[in-house]
Amino acid sequence: MAVNNLLEMKNVTKGFPGVKAIDKVNFSIRPGEVHALMGENGAGKSTLMKCLFGIYRMDEGEILLNGVKVNLSNPAQALNAGIAMVQQELEQVPHQSVMNNIWLGRYPTKGIFVKDKKIYSDTLDIIKDLNLAIDPKAKVSSLSVSTRQMVDIVKAVTYNAKVIVMDEPTSSLTKVETESLFRIIKRLKENGCGIIYISHKIDEVLEISDRVTVLRDGKWVATEETKDLNTDTIVKLMVNRELDNRFPEKTTNWGDVNLKVENLSTFYPPLLSDISFEVHKGEILGIGGLVGSGRTELLETIFGLRRKAGGNIYINGKELTLKPGKTAIDRGIVLLTEERRETGIFPLLDIRWNTVSSSIKRNTHKIGLVSAKKVRENTQWAIEAMNVKTVSMRTLISNLSGGNQQKVLLGRCLLREPDIMLFDEPTRGIDVGAKYEIYQLMLDLAAKGKTILFVSSEMPELIGVSDRILVMSNGKSAGIVDAKTATQEQILQMATKYL
Repeated sequence: MAVNNLLEMKNVTKGFPGVKAIDKVNFSIRPGEVHALMGENGAGKSTLMKCLFGIYRMDEGEILLNGVKVNLSNPAQALNAGIAMVQQELEQVPHQSVMNNIWLGRYPTKGIFVKDKKIYSDTLDIIKDLNLAIDPKAKVSSLSVSTRQMVDIVKAVTYNAKVIVMDEPTSSLTKVETESLFRIIKRLKENGCGIIYISHKIDEVLEISDRVTVLRDGKWVATEETKDLNTDTIVKLMVNRELDNRFPEKTTNWGDVNLKVENLSTFYPPLLSDISFEVHKGEILGIGGLVGSGRTELLETIFGLRRKAGGNIYINGKELTLKPGKTAIDRGIVLLTEERRETGIFPLLDIRWNTVSSSIKRNTHKIGLVSAKKVRENTQWAIEAMNVKTVSMRTLISNLSGGNQQKVLLGRCLLREPDIMLFDEPTRGIDVGAKYEIYQLMLDLAAKGKTILFVSSEMPELIGVSDRILVMSNGKSAGIVDAKTATQEQILQMATKYL
């Protein structure tokens, strides 16, 4: 008996100058199915979905919805056709409320007046139905990245879509929040909705999906029933090779204390309170804890983005004081932020200027003019060192996959030749192969005597890469554990110590 597909994409092809992003790809989804779409960064997953959602116009191919061919030339047409998309890079109006972001462009009105009470009640009903704890009147800018991601998922649900694309929906979610999302997905399945689930987290894909399609270098590789797959088979399909070890081998060779934080506190919520620790040269200190525990705020305070209420920071025994015109970067500290799109890349600039933007002085002539030769040489170094997949250094960074954007930002950090690196979720939204490359980079840097602090929501990653792990709980330090002996259960218990 033939299976009736809710959606079919046939022989879809899309190219950009110098590269064919996807080449004759086929993909389908059935009613009430979770179909995972997997592949390395740059494999074509997001490009395929942007063709579906009308963001990109296909060069070849066709899309059938309930067996009927449709032409979707923009997102509005896709939404009207019953297709919604929760993108990896959030597109929200941060200074507007949650409910305004959800109903933007489709407010219920009475005459020329917006029915605010109805917007509030409708939003609250949906949030309660999905068993979420979000205030409809809260400004989006005041929410954590994970909560903002949930807002976009709520928005997709309000469209009563029959097909919902979720691009890395759990990249910033805790285990509890991920379980909540999975409950939402199962409820949508029961209502006959088809979910296209893009993720690099293989364990999640094995748990939530019914089928898996793998793309590699813009081409279809395989579509299999999830029950017939395991981690090893998925990895081999994605990277076309065996990946024996998830994490590179660590070697411990610490030097003197490089960074010392003493009784650090902040003014603004989420408040940091009386945090003290030391990090050595050549050490990787992981920072764990639940979302909202103060992990990001700790890195931002060390970097000078947040004002201290008390405490001191020392580098090589000297107090870190950032006077006007003197930044943490000038003191040998770099920060890789969690939100690539919002606080990392310059989307309208190419790879060159995104790479050298924090080291312009090192790319100038003696007379102060920018040297095109130095910019070109330093960008080429970063592309090769970070294995960035691109046809040209003049490619707009916004045209790269999320993982390759992250590699460019890492290259930007390394060009500063820093002594202390603060990495906030450095592998967020990155495939298993690229993650390994970043792990190896971090270990190589540590072996050269660099000091690394990195935040991660993935506990296996914290344990597998770190030397020690500082666990945050409600703005306080719950303690530091040795990664060699730490367990996920122990870290979770510590993360709830001050709740």
